[in-house]
Amino acid sequence: MTKDNEPAEDGKGGHVPVMRVAVFVLALVALFVAAALLPLPELADIRVWSVELGPWFVVAFFVVHAAACILPIPRSTFTYAASVLFAPGTALAVCLGASAISAGAAFYGIRRFGYDVAAPLRSHPRLDGINTHLARRGWAAVLSLRMVPAVPFSVLNYAAALTPMGWKSFLVATMVGSIPGTAAAIVFGNSLTTGAGEKALVATVVIAGLGLIGLFIDSRVPTRPPKAERGDAPDTEVR
Repeated sequence: MTKDNEPAEDGKGGHVPVMRVAVFVLALVALFVAAALLPLPELADIRVWSVELGPWFVVAFFVVHAAACILPIPRSTFTYAASVLFAPGTALAVCLGASAISAGAAFYGIRRFGYDVAAPLRSHPRLDGINTHLARRGWAAVLSLRMVPAVPFSVLNYAAALTPMGWKSFLVATMVGSIPGTAAAIVFGNSLTTGAGEKALVATVVIAGLGLIGLFIDSRVPTRPPKAERGDAPDTEVR
């Protein structure tokens, strides 16, 4: 690993013990099973807790949101709950802040324990172009995918961590890309009590469309070659 949790070059992509790969895969499966079996409270119960905790409820909600979404638990569950429980501005700040922590923690964990496991896959010659693209402009793909509601939040965190993409680029792209969709979801959830959800629904569709357009443009724009290929000194650090 290089500084800021950004991976070094894979080198020759050496052999990874089968047992290590199996343990990593089983750990991921266990995460998904645990998330599927974990009971989520009803909105009515959450309202009761909000009354009992008073002003501390927003802190408790933030902590639970940040911790829970490290697991493959749908982030939308917390987003829509926040839209009903808090004012729109508070809901947006809480959801974005908690999501940033969840994404950063999930990325770090998978990068720390799973990046080397995926080295043989990344070292395949057919993936050289994809690896170079993700290392240099993976942020564009993440930013676009964050705007598409159909893309699971946690799955994108895990997948990005297994690529050569840098931690800082991932986190910034996550925070910026999550703003439009989160805001639209909060407005939509809040509108369910006011009867004005059509505009928020249209906004959600438009934002998703923009995300898909961003992916298309990113796939069409060529990635700049490494500095070494342009006659400069070799760049051994993924930035």
